[in-house]
Amino acid sequence: MDGVVADVRHRLRHIASRPKDWQAFFAAAGRDPVLRPGADLVHEYARDHDLIWLTGRPERLRTVTERWFTAHELPAGRLLMRPDHDRRPARDFKAGRLRKLSAEGVIAVVVDDDPDVVLRLKKDGFPVRLADWVPHEKSLHQAQERDGRT
Repeated sequence: MDGVVADVRHRLRHIASRPKDWQAFFAAAGRDPVLRPGADLVHEYARDHDLIWLTGRPERLRTVTERWFTAHELPAGRLLMRPDHDRRPARDFKAGRLRKLSAEGVIAVVVDDDPDVVLRLKKDGFPVRLADWVPHEKSLHQAQERDGRT
């Protein structure tokens, strides 16, 4: 979601240096602008696929995230979020969830903005598309892969 349909760049300043202000970073999630290329892609896929939103956002942001989807007229789908205290790298969290999902049915495509996630999922045999419409910021990469926060 973040970096695919939600533009988090406005809140990266909260985690760009130490100490990181995770509370402010997540508090601003409801104000993320939509990323039009990602939103258009979601609408395209939703026409003939069941949509599953797999995000590294913590579970405590469920209500904010669901409201954000509605406000930006994004199609509904099953929303899978990171447990609040799960600090695994995004590549490990998402690979684990996708393994479980693949037991339920065929995964047609996974779209992610994190190059490490994309490499891991490709290695694991999942069909992956890199969301490259926003440069992958170093602070976001650290949050996803080192801090296990998003």
